[in-house]
Amino acid sequence: MKQFTADLIKNVAISGHGGSGKTTLAEAMLFLSGATDRLGRTLDGNTVLDFDSEEKRRAASVSTAIAPAQWKDNKINIIDTPGMFDFAGGIAEGIRACDTVLIALSGKSGVTVGAEKAYKAAVKGNKAKMFFISKLDSEHADYKKVLSSLTEHFGTSICPVVVPIVEDHKVTAYVNLINGKKITYKDGKSTVSPIDLSEFSEYTSQFNEAIAGTDEELMEKFFADEPFTPEEIIKGLNLGVRSGDVCPVFCGSGLNLEGVDVLLDGIHYLAPSAAEHGAETAENDKGEKVEVKVDENGPLAAVVFKTIADPFVGKLSYFKVISGKVEADMQIYNPRTGSTEKIPKVFTVKGAKQEETPSVPAGDIGAVAKIGGLHTGDTMCSPGNILKLAPVDFPAPCISMAVKPKKKGEEEKIVSGLNKLMGEDPTISQHANSETHEQILCGLGEQHLDVIISKLRSKYGVEVELSVPRVAYRETIRKPVKVQGRHKKQSGGHGQFGDVWIEFSPCDDEGLVFEEKVFGGSVPKNFFPAVEKGLRESMVKGPLAGYPVVGIKAVLVDGSYHPVDSSEMAFKTAASLAFKAAFQTASPTLLEPIGSLKVLLPDDNMGDIMGDINKRRGRVLGMNPAEDGLQELTAEVPMAEMGDFSTVLRSITQGRGSFTLNFERYEEAPQPVVQKVIDEAKAAGDVE
Repeated sequence: MKQFTADLIKNVAISGHGGSGKTTLAEAMLFLSGATDRLGRTLDGNTVLDFDSEEKRRAASVSTAIAPAQWKDNKINIIDTPGMFDFAGGIAEGIRACDTVLIALSGKSGVTVGAEKAYKAAVKGNKAKMFFISKLDSEHADYKKVLSSLTEHFGTSICPVVVPIVEDHKVTAYVNLINGKKITYKDGKSTVSPIDLSEFSEYTSQFNEAIAGTDEELMEKFFADEPFTPEEIIKGLNLGVRSGDVCPVFCGSGLNLEGVDVLLDGIHYLAPSAAEHGAETAENDKGEKVEVKVDENGPLAAVVFKTIADPFVGKLSYFKVISGKVEADMQIYNPRTGSTEKIPKVFTVKGAKQEETPSVPAGDIGAVAKIGGLHTGDTMCSPGNILKLAPVDFPAPCISMAVKPKKKGEEEKIVSGLNKLMGEDPTISQHANSETHEQILCGLGEQHLDVIISKLRSKYGVEVELSVPRVAYRETIRKPVKVQGRHKKQSGGHGQFGDVWIEFSPCDDEGLVFEEKVFGGSVPKNFFPAVEKGLRESMVKGPLAGYPVVGIKAVLVDGSYHPVDSSEMAFKTAASLAFKAAFQTASPTLLEPIGSLKVLLPDDNMGDIMGDINKRRGRVLGMNPAEDGLQELTAEVPMAEMGDFSTVLRSITQGRGSFTLNFERYEEAPQPVVQKVIDEAKAAGDVE
């Protein structure tokens, strides 16, 4: 494909709910434009954009894919994003790279949560918005109902551009309200004929009102009941789409190629080009905000919005150029690392295929391979003109599981593989829990984690299993006691002798408070540090369930020693014996971690979520209005009870809810919980 200037490039991300026909629509656009010579089908596993083995296995997109198409004199970079919430990182990548968000909806399902989220992401990213109601060839598809739902959700910005003609509950043709033509499809080919628009007054009134609101002259003409000319219609739609005041609605069937040609025309005439909508604000080396215009001859500024880690091909970094051009053999500077690297080759991308190109100019999308220092969200700029663009706005992981190899000795392979996958997908995180000695894997949902472990197996040859992470409890005592610790051993020659009396009591300190009140030298001062050391070592692994001990005050009050047999080791051992004795009689218990929970959710779901939090032994602290018409619920919940909360929240709110959970403090656990944890520790061999 030839190179295009920014004024002829349209970067379009197709987004929406899972199952709304996004990939099918994208494949139809590629086929009709001549970018592919066959129409790919997701169920057949032969699409250009769902090329990953996981996507073929699931017949659903799990990552962002890109393919260019030429329509008339425009280059359209089609960015196909996943619809499932577990793969929301792909949506974030697509939104960062595009200038227009094309939101796909099923003619059967209407406005779903995925469509709402795509719309909000487009608004937040200041992107133009268009809709395509697909699957109108299906039974039970209802265009009128979906359009009404769109208007209800998104207001007067909704502007029907293409409407179906329905006879006997079946779509027989379509009407293009821009030119007043009827379009009939047969075997993928279209026939255009005139039609009287008076039969479609319910749509034309909404269409004309949306156009009139974009310009004062058009508004005057609208109120005077004067018809708009085709040029005025295009002008009004152009102004409205660019300002965000108009969201044109197209419709058809990606599978049968119906309405897709009109959609491509709509993108050609209405969607803003990269030159019109791609300017950004960056930060220079002094930390100052500077405007970066889309200019092929300007200073280099390109953002890496996606990374693929392939064990055979190597690392592939996808980027969008805002200013300047990325060329083969050029030096680029990475402000995050402060390093300069040479780009050996530059590629354009079509699904899984890369084609070498001399350069990628401003406004366009390309890829570079095997540059290890580049991460998703990094900026590529000129060494002599440092600019830092906004990174990708990824969602934070919300579900955690312990991961361990099925074969012993492969722990390092897990960490290595996950590190590489984290480079590809920043919504993954991992860490080692030093207390529970578990490797913790975090992601966006159960399906997300399933894909991660599947990739670990297929790409890096590691078989793993997931389990609910152990909770980092604490052990403590609830009443004061005074105990003796006496260690005496004689085995020829010098023996070992240490004898201490220690008063133990609860305190608010996170660890150990050690004091001594020994009178008359019953325990020499030089043994005090050994006593304290013995106590601290005993607290590392408590006798109840093997968890660290906290909140202990220990006062050494008495004891005895032998002038020959006493030693630091003997007194250290005596202190540990005193500690164990104290724990048996000082009403020991477990402390559980309590988390501070903040949930964003629709008001309609508040009662169900509050009930769920109560079942988890949580305490609701309050509710406050939040942005986007949601409510914020704050609560404190035992973290041991929160393992499946993300799944339950998503189910109850249909994906609209989100939450954050942060450790707050430790509290005494209820006795049934204490007993359960102790029994599990004994069964696992952690304690005697």
